[in-house]
Amino acid sequence: MITFPEGFRWGAATASYQIEGAVDEGGRGPSIWDVFSHTPGKTADGHTGDVACDHYHRYPEDVAIMADLGLKAYRFSIAWPRIQPSGSGDPNPAGLDFYDRLVDALLTADIEPVATLYHWDLPAALDWRDPATPERFAEYTAIMHARLGDRVRTWTTLNEPWVSAFVGHGSGRHAPGVADPAAAFTVAHHLLTAHMLGVRALRAGGAEEVSLTLNLTPMVGDPDVTTLPDGLANRLFLDPTLKDGRYPDDVAAHIAKFTDLGDLPYEPIDLLGVNYYTVNRLAADPASKGHDEFPGCEGIAWLPPRGEPTEMNWEVIPQGLEDLLVRLSADYPGVPLMITENGAAYPDSVDDQDRIAFLDGHFRAAANAIERGADLRGYLVWSLLDNFEWARGYHKRFGLVRVDYDTLERTPRSSAHWYREVIARNGLL
Repeated sequence: MITFPEGFRWGAATASYQIEGAVDEGGRGPSIWDVFSHTPGKTADGHTGDVACDHYHRYPEDVAIMADLGLKAYRFSIAWPRIQPSGSGDPNPAGLDFYDRLVDALLTADIEPVATLYHWDLPAALDWRDPATPERFAEYTAIMHARLGDRVRTWTTLNEPWVSAFVGHGSGRHAPGVADPAAAFTVAHHLLTAHMLGVRALRAGGAEEVSLTLNLTPMVGDPDVTTLPDGLANRLFLDPTLKDGRYPDDVAAHIAKFTDLGDLPYEPIDLLGVNYYTVNRLAADPASKGHDEFPGCEGIAWLPPRGEPTEMNWEVIPQGLEDLLVRLSADYPGVPLMITENGAAYPDSVDDQDRIAFLDGHFRAAANAIERGADLRGYLVWSLLDNFEWARGYHKRFGLVRVDYDTLERTPRSSAHWYREVIARNGLL
């Protein structure tokens, strides 16, 4: 029997654009993902988040499912365009009311709400390349905390700023579809600035626990090859957030080849959210043109996954999570950790034994990391529901709960029932 620490926060996570639907209801304005997904050729089969899982209308059913599973915490994101349809100005009452209702439903079910302020659905009127957008984010943050801060204890500013910067503005595979290395670095800087200003606004409002969620990807290979990609994917965000507001020297020197970023404000956080899915295996290859989401990494090859990958073609490697958690606690001591996303897409089945095996392996890796000194406080599985998987549309299913996209019927999978037992015993057999 493997037992997790008392008070360990077991839960699940979702994101607004991926599940809410109702994009034209309740005064919501368009987001960059509305624009992107309605642009021909940008998403698989032209899929959009217009309806998604219809969580906007079906949230009572979804909260009831969470309660049945025994979830202790639920990480959701707030759709900025529901609150400020044009990205600034007075808040939209209907948008605030929706999240009021959701938070109250969670608390009634004895589920802790964990709110993420930004999970990629930027109001379409705004642009992360604009140096004024961080200030707009801070204003939006203050609005949300003023409304929900009496009931929401844990606040996350941004989800995965690396993806927003380098997939949205480096390769252009995500909204807004920009492919410009210099813009990717500028956006990364503005996102970090927005995070810091958002933390400042939350502190001013008296927020109890403030966090940032990063997608962290261990780089596997010779250190001569992996140091720069690690800097661009991981240390670019970790060092300014968890040390002193400064970019690592080697990363700053690399960025200077593309653009001048200037200085960052600095605000410490109380908790680091860790999204982990896989590792990158790298090797030196003089003929390689590198990777368009890692500007300036020519001569480095990204190798295919080993073993049987997930539907996303991601290698299944729980050891990567264990080592990552230990590294974080060693390199950035004093900052508690929470796994805010971990899960896998597999072929559509209600009896998803492959997902159970995936989660079991990663839960054991987390337990090992705790034994090795990692200060891990919780584990939120991605995802509660099958959902709109961004540019891949509805083809990739991550849900503990299956969603029939024709009828929107929810069916808990075998993994959901298995997870209920893990939560009930706070451990693994």
